[in-house]
Amino acid sequence: MYDEEQQPEHGPLAGFTVGVTAARRAEELGALLQRRGATVLHAPALRIVPLADDGELLAATKEIIDQVPDVVVATTAIGFRGWVEAADGWGLGEQLLGRLRGVRLLARGPKVKGAIRAAGLDEEWSPSSESLAEVLDRLLEEGVDGDRVAVQLHGEPLPGFVESLRAAGAEVVPVPVYRWMPPEDLGPLDRLLDAAVTRGLDALTFTSAPAAASLLSRAEDRGLLDELLAALAHDVVPACVGPVTAIPLQARGVDTVQPERFRLGPLVQLLCQELPSRARSLPVAGHRVEIRGHAVVVDGELKPVPPAGMSLLRALAHRPGWVVPRADLLRALPGAGRDEHAVETAMARLRTALGAPKLIQTVVKRGYRLALDPAADAKYADA
Repeated sequence: MYDEEQQPEHGPLAGFTVGVTAARRAEELGALLQRRGATVLHAPALRIVPLADDGELLAATKEIIDQVPDVVVATTAIGFRGWVEAADGWGLGEQLLGRLRGVRLLARGPKVKGAIRAAGLDEEWSPSSESLAEVLDRLLEEGVDGDRVAVQLHGEPLPGFVESLRAAGAEVVPVPVYRWMPPEDLGPLDRLLDAAVTRGLDALTFTSAPAAASLLSRAEDRGLLDELLAALAHDVVPACVGPVTAIPLQARGVDTVQPERFRLGPLVQLLCQELPSRARSLPVAGHRVEIRGHAVVVDGELKPVPPAGMSLLRALAHRPGWVVPRADLLRALPGAGRDEHAVETAMARLRTALGAPKLIQTVVKRGYRLALDPAADAKYADA
């Protein structure tokens, strides 16, 4: 019999496939996921415009040097450092730093504060929450009517933040550090999109709002938007690093999961809880069977299963203990055609992969069923 207390020897994300849309820090996120057992499918939804080639950033930098703002809001450490380094490369570094020494510098959080101080500057204030909303509240409370406020962006336009300042009478100067554009090669993104709509992914991660918007836009261009939204609503977990990242998805009616702390580590930990909790677990033929994305855990041991086998197993688990006719199983097989022999072949491979042939019973002339434990039959009788 299975042991309810048996500890698994695999990672919490083993058997699950997670899509990564990030352009920056994708390797770090992918490594964190793989370390916990996940299969990772990466396709950057965006590409970053090199700072040295960014004419918009150069123009904004010159504007700030020529017309010194009253307030500068720094939103990310890497963005602020990149801005200063780009200005230095253009021969404008000293002029920019000279102007910033005479203005009110607000830092979104401790990392940004560190970047400001590393540049030889001092911030006036930084919220402990690392929340831009708190920065906005402070500015509005103090009043910005008639002030010039420069806002260092980081690939995201921050419309709510900028528009609120303008509505309060401020002249806002956006500083577009690390602008995003669609990827030059759309092939990987299309493959990721195809995997999402065909349920080849168990979760899809987003670390920036532009990446989420880019994926939605590409799905719309390909006529797959409705299918993508349906997948994200029911079968593929949309995991966002924070509330700002989730805005494009929420605007389409997609409910996302987000960690309490807006960092990659907590995002991965959230998936480590979320995905296993959604896996179907059943008592079958004296074993504990947990059905994951592309694998099955039998009594704590991970069993990789071919895609056709997973399709059959999900069809059987939809009504556990009930006989599923071969014709229904054939319809569950991707691209199987009309030959019911394909069901027998896939079923044989599934049984081999599971390593416990008695988990699935053949019901002569009728079909197949999961050999649900007798004690569980009543529970699933009306499933």
